[in-house]
Amino acid sequence: MKTYLLSDYGESILKLIAAAILEKFNRMDLMEIAYSSAKELVINATKANLKRVLYKELGLDITNPEDYDKGLTEFKGNLTEDKIMNYKPLFKKYDLPVTATFYFTKDVLNIKVKNNFPLLPIEEERIRDKFQKATSFSSLIDFFMEYGDSTEGAGMGITMVGILLDQSGINKHSFSLYSSDKYKETVAKIEIPLHEGYISKREMFQRELKEKGITPDEFRKSFTYNYKHFDKIKVD
Repeated sequence: MKTYLLSDYGESILKLIAAAILEKFNRMDLMEIAYSSAKELVINATKANLKRVLYKELGLDITNPEDYDKGLTEFKGNLTEDKIMNYKPLFKKYDLPVTATFYFTKDVLNIKVKNNFPLLPIEEERIRDKFQKATSFSSLIDFFMEYGDSTEGAGMGITMVGILLDQSGINKHSFSLYSSDKYKETVAKIEIPLHEGYISKREMFQRELKEKGITPDEFRKSFTYNYKHFDKIKVD
C-alpha cells in the first residue's frame, strides 16, 4: 500500500489487509498488534517525511547540525493532525510517499514500512533509544511521562510498537529498523509469529553465524528471502 498521507480510507485498507491475512490462518487474536503496529509505523514514517519537507521549504540543510536544530521548533509545531494534512501536496511535490508491505507464510506475518530516504544518525539513535526504553513500561503514557523527548516527537510511533509487542508477549527483537544510504531508504519491519514454534529471522541469523563461523557481513551477502505479498495498493 502506497500513501502520501494516511486518511480514514487508508486506515480501513490497512485493517482489511491485516484481517484478510489473519483470518486465513485463524489468528484474529493478533489483529490489534498487526493493525495498530502497521498504522503507527505509517504515521511515524509520514512524520519523517514532514520533517524533510519542512527543511526543504525553509531552505535548511537537514544534514547540518546547526540547521537541524533550527528546524526542530518548526517541525514540532506542525506535528498535529490538522497541520500535517496541509502538507499532502508537498509530499507529492517532493516524491515522499510511505509504502507499507504485508508478506506472509503460514508461520509468520511480516509488516514492512518504507521511506525513500535514509535516516540521519541522530534520528536513528533517538529512535533506537526510545524503542529500547519503551519495553520496560506498561503503557505509552507511563513512558512519555518518564522519557518525553523535548526536542522532537517523531519517534512515538516506534515507542507504541515496542509497548504493543511487549504487551502481546512477542519478543522485542521481532521489530527491526534499518537505513540504507546505498538504496536511499529507511525500513521499519515487524515480524509477527503465527504459531509458537516459529523461529524468527534474527534467531536463525544468530544460529547460522555460530554454525558457519563467519562474520555477519559475510553471511548477509549470501542470505536471501522468499516471500509472498499483496499487490501494491495506492491510497491517496
